[in-house]
Amino acid sequence: MNWLDAEREYEDEVIGETTLGRLFEDAAERNANRPAQQYKGGVVDRSLTESVIPAAAPGEFRPLSYAEMRDIVRMLAAGFRDLGIERGDRVGLFANTRMEWAQCDFALLSAGAVVTTVYADSSPSKIEYLLDDPNASAVIVEDQQRLEHVLEIEDNLDLEFIVSMDRLEGEVTEREDVLTLADVYERGEETFDLETYQAWVDAPAMDDLASLIYTSGTTGKPKGVQLTHRNFRANVNQIRKRFGPRPERSDDVPVLDENSLAVSYLPLAHVFERTAGHFVMFSSGACVAYAESPDTLQEDFSLVQPSTSTSVPRVYEKIYDRIREQASESGAKQRIFEWATDVGVKHHQADNPGPILNAKRALADKLVFSTVREALGGEIELLISGGGSLSAELCALYHAMGLPIYEGYGLTETAPVITVNPPEAPKIGTIGPPVVDVDVAIDETAADQSAFEDDPGEVGELLVKGPNVTRGYWNKPGATERAFTDEVPGGGSDAAADSDADEPTEPMGADGATAGQWFRTGDIVHKRPDGYLEFRDRTKQILVLSTGKNVAPALIEDQFAASEIIEQAMVVGDNEKFVGALLVPNTDHIRSWADTNDIDLPDDPQAMCDDDRVREYIREDVDRANEEFEDYEQIKRFELVPQEFTEENEMLTPTMKKKRRVIMDRFADRIDHIYDEDR
Repeated sequence: MNWLDAEREYEDEVIGETTLGRLFEDAAERNANRPAQQYKGGVVDRSLTESVIPAAAPGEFRPLSYAEMRDIVRMLAAGFRDLGIERGDRVGLFANTRMEWAQCDFALLSAGAVVTTVYADSSPSKIEYLLDDPNASAVIVEDQQRLEHVLEIEDNLDLEFIVSMDRLEGEVTEREDVLTLADVYERGEETFDLETYQAWVDAPAMDDLASLIYTSGTTGKPKGVQLTHRNFRANVNQIRKRFGPRPERSDDVPVLDENSLAVSYLPLAHVFERTAGHFVMFSSGACVAYAESPDTLQEDFSLVQPSTSTSVPRVYEKIYDRIREQASESGAKQRIFEWATDVGVKHHQADNPGPILNAKRALADKLVFSTVREALGGEIELLISGGGSLSAELCALYHAMGLPIYEGYGLTETAPVITVNPPEAPKIGTIGPPVVDVDVAIDETAADQSAFEDDPGEVGELLVKGPNVTRGYWNKPGATERAFTDEVPGGGSDAAADSDADEPTEPMGADGATAGQWFRTGDIVHKRPDGYLEFRDRTKQILVLSTGKNVAPALIEDQFAASEIIEQAMVVGDNEKFVGALLVPNTDHIRSWADTNDIDLPDDPQAMCDDDRVREYIREDVDRANEEFEDYEQIKRFELVPQEFTEENEMLTPTMKKKRRVIMDRFADRIDHIYDEDR
C-alpha cells in the first residue's frame, strides 16, 4: 500500500465529525494529565493568575495540563453564557497570540458562539469595521491599551460587554459592562452545570457558523469568510490523515501526535495558525507553548525545545538570516558556513550520496548544523510553511541542516489547507498534493499558456471543492457568487484527491454557494504529472509586460530569500517593457562589506542606497538571480530603498504578505526612475 492509499484509509480517535467544542472535550478526556499549554512569565499581566492559575516565573515557561485547561474553558463558557451569550451570537477576539486566546476560542465555541477575529494591531477604524460588520455582541480584548481602542469607537457599536484578558486599572474598573477574564471565570464557577454545558457543546449543527475570519483587505474592504464547524473539523481530519501516526510509517518519518510540542507565534486571528497551530495540535493531544513575540523566537525555542512549529516564509527567512550572521562572525567562519550549506544541499539532493559526500555531511553537521539545531532548541522534527511562497533554495537549506520544512498551501476560504507536502515524500519547490477529500481543477484560460510551455502538466488558476471550503462571504452575496463557478472554464481537467468523497448538493446557506461548486482561488499553479502542485502567483499579481509576456513576480522575488545582501525584493513591470525591482538591502551586511573593503559609505540610509559602489555590489546578486530566468523575466533595472517592508509601516499584512499597492505608492518616485527613458 502506498502512502496516499494509507492516508485515505487511515482512521483513529482524533478523526471524526464533531463540533469544535466536542473536539476539545474529547482531546482533554484522552490526555487529561498531559501538558496542553505552556505560558511565559513576566510578559503580560494575566488576570487569571490572580486566582485561577499560578504565575510563571519571569522569563520561564510553565505548563498547564489538559485537565486544567478544560476547567478554564468550561468555566469561561459558563461565564459567557451567564453574561448573555447565546448560540449564534458573534463575539470578537482582539488580542495577540497567547494562552488565553486559545482558551477563549474553545470557551466561546463550546458556548455556541461564533468567534470573529480582529488582528492585534488593527487601527480603530479597522476594529470598528471588524466588530460592526458581523454585529458583534461582545469583544474580548488583550489589555488596557486595546480596551481603550474599543472604547474610542464603542458609541458606533452595539456591544453588550467587553472583557480584558489582563488586569485593568482606572475608571474602567467601575463599569459593569467591562470585566476581566478572571471575572468571567468566577461567574462560570457560580453557574456551571456539567449536563447543561455538555448540551451546549453538542448543540451546534456541523454546518452552523463557527467563525468569521476577515480577509486582509489589500484589494478592498475586508470580507468576512464564513467557516463552519464542518469546515474546520474536515480540515483537522485532512491534516491528521497526512501527518498523523499512521501504523505503516517508519520511525524516521516525523508525525504530529500527543508527543508533539509546538511553539505558537503567528496570529491566531488568521486561519493558518488557528487550524494548524491550534485545532490540529489540541485535537492531537499536543502541547502548545506561546512565544513572547516573533522577536524572541530564538530565545523561546531554546527554552521550550519544541518538536514542531508553523510559520510563514518571511519568518523562516529572518531566522535563517540570524543563524547565518551568528555563524559568520569572521571571514573563516563565514567560509565554513557556506561550505557546510553547500555540502548539505548536495547531500540532501543526492539519491545515493556515497561515502565521501556522507563524510563531508557528517563534518558539516559537527561544525555547523548541530549548532544551528541547538539554537532552535535541538528537538525540531518538522516545520510547516504556509501563508506565502517559500523559496525552494531556502527550503533546501533547512532540509540540509536537519530542519525539514514541509510547504503547503491554502486560503482563509478553505479553512485553510488545500495541499501540503507529505513527510514521507516531500518535494522541494512544490506545495504538495491535495489533502484527502479535496478535488482540484485547473482553469487554463486564466494564464498565458505560451509563458509556461516548458512546464509538463497544466498551468492555470486553481479551482477547488471539498468539505473544508467556505459557503461564502458574510453579507456579501455578490462577492460569493463571483468566487464560485459551476464548471471549469475552458474545459480544463479536474482530479479528485479521493474519488469516494461524498459531495452534498444542498445549499450551504441562503447567501452561500452549493458544495458542488468550484471555488476560484485566484492563484496560478502548475499541476505536475505526479499530482504535486507548484505555486506560480496570484492572478491579480501576474505582470503583463507591454510586449505581451506574462511574468510571475513571486518566483523572481523568491530568488533573494536566502541572500545575505538583499533583505527584501518586490518585482514591478506591469504594462512596462521590462521587469524592474525595488530592493531593500541588508544594511548591516552592506556596511560590513564596506568596512572589509575600506569603502567609506555615507551615513544617510538613502545616500548609501544611491552609492554607485553599493549598487554595483548588489548588481552582482541580481545577475546571479537573473541566471534562473528567461530574458524577458530578468530584472533589467532596480532601485534600492532603505525602508524595510513591515506590518508597522503598513507595507506587510499581519501574515507578512506584501501590500504591493501600498509599496508601489510609497516608492512611486523610485519606480518612475526605473522606467525613466532618459536615465
